[in-house]
Amino acid sequence: MCLLNSKKQTIQGIIGPIIASIAENWPVKVISIALAILLFWIHRTSDQKERFFSVPLAVEPTSTLIVAGPYPGMIRITLRGEAKTIDPILEDDIHAYIDLDKYTEPGTYRAPVRYQKTGTALRTETLEISVDPMEVMLTLDERQRKMVPVTAMFGGALESGYEWDEKALVPARVEIEGPASVLTNVKELSTELIELGGRSDDFSLTVRVVNPEPLLRIRGSALVEFHGVIREQLRVQNFEDLPIVIDNLADRFSGVLEIGSGSVRIEGGQVTFDRIQNKDVSLSVDCSTVDAIGEYLLPVSAVVPAMFTIIRQDPENVRVRILRRQPRNPGTGGS
Repeated sequence: MCLLNSKKQTIQGIIGPIIASIAENWPVKVISIALAILLFWIHRTSDQKERFFSVPLAVEPTSTLIVAGPYPGMIRITLRGEAKTIDPILEDDIHAYIDLDKYTEPGTYRAPVRYQKTGTALRTETLEISVDPMEVMLTLDERQRKMVPVTAMFGGALESGYEWDEKALVPARVEIEGPASVLTNVKELSTELIELGGRSDDFSLTVRVVNPEPLLRIRGSALVEFHGVIREQLRVQNFEDLPIVIDNLADRFSGVLEIGSGSVRIEGGQVTFDRIQNKDVSLSVDCSTVDAIGEYLLPVSAVVPAMFTIIRQDPENVRVRILRRQPRNPGTGGS
């Protein structure tokens, strides 16, 4: 018993001064501790840094549902951490997305925005990431597909005097996919402008199909081949009062035509017409078979440049009276 009392007195003798020392000027000591904690926190937070950037928001359709209304295309990302941690992180290392797997019926939903770390962002565990907005309102509709025709859109005009003979797109139809409510109103798609720029020769080129609705997607390639065949515009023209010429008549004969002139109606290219004159078109009667005087009904031949087609000529036949040529009288001076 005496031993226990002795130990107790010894402990009290040791603790007592310690407590007394702690209690002495305690307000000052409390303030000192608080300041130390504050300085530690300031030091700790002074080494923290924030970065802000925006990334695309990915919303992948399911097998049955697809987004049918506008939604934010970009999400603001906030990174917080030590400078040495967040500075190497690239914008491509954070992917923002919305998971539609839990939605099974068309409707409007408040969907949470999620993120996924890749690349450099995976190397640190102390990184804090937040997204803004945290939720997005989405309207979902049935996912459908259909085939629609493609129409070529042109800019400029063909060279004057030329026209289309044939034009075609390959393929002539493309498959599009999207929400049923949007897909119903799409009857056709068009290409980007195909510049004609005074073209006069056949040509082919690859051109992109324009998607006018961001909620729609062109399945497969959005490129088509355009093939254009160009020809001169056709023109029809009459050549009137053309003299009919007697050809290949033997020298001992002379001929008198019942009709001395005629006309020809020809067809050809607009530009080619600009390069011919009246003298390039003629009418003639071939008398090479005539071997006696008399009257003959002979065919009239029209001569035109090879690139033209004769539509009509008048007359087609003409009467020719063949006379014996009178010898010249030297005494009259050959008149």
